[in-house]
Amino acid sequence: MPNDTTMTSIDVLNTAESWATSGRAVAIATVVETWGSAPRPVGSHLVIDSDGNFEGSVSGGCVEGAVVSEAIDVIGTGKSTMLEFGVADETAWQVGLSCGGRIRVYVEPVEISRP
Repeated sequence: MPNDTTMTSIDVLNTAESWATSGRAVAIATVVETWGSAPRPVGSHLVIDSDGNFEGSVSGGCVEGAVVSEAIDVIGTGKSTMLEFGVADETAWQVGLSCGGRIRVYVEPVEISRP
């Protein structure tokens, strides 16, 4: 039986597909690495459209705001990016990882193949 994280990830991926097939420009952010205290596990997703609407979660708080902002850039350029947030970063207090954790988030545009 899938756990809550698996079901949430599946829901977010379904949302990404639905938004993209309806013509919305979409990016998906995925937690690819965590270290120490991190609010969401590896494999967590956040889907973002070009208007800044989003669904899912990769961390919470200001981290998600930063990811949404970067995702809008990814949608505009069509180029994926790797983001890292952590306590060693001078912005750690601003983005909410002052608890000692670190996360890496891969953000990529979603492209739907049409027959």
